[in-house]
Amino acid sequence: MENKDIERLRKEIDKIDEDIVELLNKRAKIAIEIGCIKAKDALYFWDPRRENEIFDRLVKLNQGPFSHQALFNIFHEIVTATRQLQEPVKVAFLGPEATFSHMAAIRQFGGTAQFFHTLTIKDVFLEVEKGKCNYGVVPVENSIEGVIGYTLDMFFQSELKVCGEVYVRISHFLASVTGRREGIEKIYAHPQAIAQCRNFLNLNFPQTPTYEVRSSAEAAIKAKNEERAAAITTKLAIESYGLRLIDQYIEDFTNNTTRFWVIGRNFPLKTGMDKTSIIFSTPDRPGALYQALKTFAKRQINLTKLESRPMKSLPWHYLFFVDLDGHCTDERVKDALEELEHQCGYFKLLGSYPKARW
Repeated sequence: MENKDIERLRKEIDKIDEDIVELLNKRAKIAIEIGCIKAKDALYFWDPRRENEIFDRLVKLNQGPFSHQALFNIFHEIVTATRQLQEPVKVAFLGPEATFSHMAAIRQFGGTAQFFHTLTIKDVFLEVEKGKCNYGVVPVENSIEGVIGYTLDMFFQSELKVCGEVYVRISHFLASVTGRREGIEKIYAHPQAIAQCRNFLNLNFPQTPTYEVRSSAEAAIKAKNEERAAAITTKLAIESYGLRLIDQYIEDFTNNTTRFWVIGRNFPLKTGMDKTSIIFSTPDRPGALYQALKTFAKRQINLTKLESRPMKSLPWHYLFFVDLDGHCTDERVKDALEELEHQCGYFKLLGSYPKARW
């Protein structure tokens, strides 16, 4: 293609970009009007049902060449940025920055939200409970390592609700200041990252010592300050701290994924594609758990997770955490939960929330 053709096409793109900017600002002004109405009527600014309607409609309209995933990513940022104009959203996450928890928070609330990192999972709960943040993002389970017990235990003492879920693929990257394999004398990494990249390390750096740090972000910071050191870290940390990539996707298992919960003071209205999470305990007698689960089976309610946790206050007694399909306001789910509550010594609804998309 000749240069004059490229120039003509670029001018077409420039004109389209001008139209996009004008339309985005027009969209934002209308959204701000909606935000004023929500504030007047004390309605929630975050409306997952409406957002799902937008994304579903866009998928139907999409005829390419953008993939559905690419289009979702673009409009997700538009929607979250617009929501930020209606009411600034403050989100707490398990820090520091550039960790997988940070990535999950960005994925849920977009890059324009105000993010605050904390030292512990408990601190995330406290920031939301005190009203310093609107929402928190905490890890709840990993596809390989299992549940994050401390997160589940926090719900036993907290009145916060589960408002949403986010899945993040755990991909590990090896990076350094130079971006070269040669000369690496030490590798910094979080203990879980070391365990999840054991095969790669044994094959490529069998004699190189690894040093445990508290987070993937800390690993990146240490490697940034040492020319002969490397870090097993996240893509976001590499970009944030100016490292150079040595190798990517070095984890032993490619399907390693962590599920995060979004926590807040209220759970959203049903969207039609929802999940409900509960905690309960059963009487100490034969068949008690069977009777509890039968409550869901006879109503054809699908249970997607069942996890037991020891009760801290009563040795050898257990709490059961359950995820099930449906919203607590659905007739079948509502009836099942009411029946279960009558059977159990302890029952708590953690929340009903939209299933993670994409």
